[in-house]
Amino acid sequence: MSEAQAVTGQQGIARELTAFQHNILVILAKEPMYGLAIKRELEEYYGTEVNHGRLYPNLDELVGLGLIDKSELDKRTNQYELTDDGYDAVMDQLEWTLSKIGEDDERADEIRALLE
Repeated sequence: MSEAQAVTGQQGIARELTAFQHNILVILAKEPMYGLAIKRELEEYYGTEVNHGRLYPNLDELVGLGLIDKSELDKRTNQYELTDDGYDAVMDQLEWTLSKIGEDDERADEIRALLE
């Protein structure tokens, strides 16, 4: 495997994703996108260029893990869409993150404000 380590079970796989791979899943949670649109979203987030040589192998790995689906829009363009397992991976990471930072009342209020 390129960046994620091989582990057993879907939840285990999702928890072994790199931050870059997880960010791809989060982007696709909004809507299906083609590769260059994902690249633009990542570049906006990171504030720097994302190399094709980094993006596409990670997309392929996420497809291989069953976290995203890849379909052909036309002969040159592929579209990527989050699977149910991919959505579960996003939610698992979000739940874990919120459980760690939202333990006191002030922080819980900040989280509620973000959701509104």
